[in-house]
Amino acid sequence: METEAVAQRIRAGLPGAEVQVTGDGEHFEAVVVSDAFEGLSLIKRERLVMETVREQVASGELHALSIKARTPAQQAAQG
Repeated sequence: METEAVAQRIRAGLPGAEVQVTGDGEHFEAVVVSDAFEGLSLIKRERLVMETVREQVASGELHALSIKARTPAQQAAQG
């Protein structure tokens, strides 16, 4: 799977999210910034993101995805 394909899946599942995906075709890292994460625990945020690519994980098309799920305020604090 290509990094942009992963990013598009996440964007489709979390409209309005800012998504950056890096990876080597098997292992990916996604940084996702969304208002939808406000008030949610880290686990719930990661579950929201994983739900967007569930089919690709189940089919083996996507092997590993590391997620950094942040609110816009958290992203701004990161610099």
